[in-house]
Amino acid sequence: MPSVFDTLAAHSDNPSAFLALNQGNEYFRDGRFEGTCVYRRAGRHLLQFAGPFAAPEQRAGLLEAFVAWAGPRRVVAVQLQRADALLYAQRGFTVNQLGASYAVDLSRFTLSGSRFMRLRNKISRARRAGLEVVEAGPGGAGVAAELDVVDRDSLRDKGRHTKVLRFLVGERTGQAQRHRRLFVARVGGSAAGYISYSPVFGSRPGWLHDLSRRRPDAPPGVMEAVNAAAMEAMAADGARWLHFGFTPFTGLAEEHELPGAGRALGRCVRLLAERGGRIYPAASQVDYKLKWAPHAVLPEYIAFQGRATPAAVWRLLRATGAL
Repeated sequence: MPSVFDTLAAHSDNPSAFLALNQGNEYFRDGRFEGTCVYRRAGRHLLQFAGPFAAPEQRAGLLEAFVAWAGPRRVVAVQLQRADALLYAQRGFTVNQLGASYAVDLSRFTLSGSRFMRLRNKISRARRAGLEVVEAGPGGAGVAAELDVVDRDSLRDKGRHTKVLRFLVGERTGQAQRHRRLFVARVGGSAAGYISYSPVFGSRPGWLHDLSRRRPDAPPGVMEAVNAAAMEAMAADGARWLHFGFTPFTGLAEEHELPGAGRALGRCVRLLAERGGRIYPAASQVDYKLKWAPHAVLPEYIAFQGRATPAAVWRLLRATGAL
């Protein structure tokens, strides 16, 4: 049977699919289908990441097998693409848009022009402060200890109540790290920040701008300078797309909702979009993504087996580390 990585490479069309390899995830398989469903246990719920990863003609069967195997446990699926959302809605799930993901076509991207003047100035300021960007080796060999310090200082600066999100955000450790690309910002020879990029398969192949951290004393523009250098390197290697990933509670629009979307769940999502900054910093995240002028904004969905209950929403927020 193919490995999970091989399954993702062959069948995924979700820009965040590589996060299925996060440590702590579990995998459902059925011998009748060549694919997998990725999930975590949360009390009486199974929290599924994305939809079933399988060939198009096998996705419905694999989903039905997964739901049957779950038995009395309710399935909650998050970060569904629209095709997946339709699949779940057809099987009685309550499905609503939860947010959006953003992507830049590297073959069309350029930092020239007046719209990018502020971005260029910010990058230039970082470079004048002595910043240089280097790509670490596979798995971040040789820089792990330095980046541990960056992680510690970054999270400490954000405050003791800062949540480290799980499940929907990538990692810097584990066996899957060898497939990622890691770009590190250095000032005076010391690591000042980094961005980890995960591979993306499917119709918009390329890389996912995933985990990022910066030291509190890093010069302004450090993350922009790292990402600009990474985009240049990826484009030179022939990569087509850079994805900025999923941001919940953003890009919400009536035209994205499916027929029969849950009214109560929709109100809950809109309320979190308006007042949920303490749960998740969506506004600052989407501001960073929009400054790169993405060419594609893709709606992403959440699906609840049956009715969307407060308990299921609570389980989801707890499992991701938002609460």
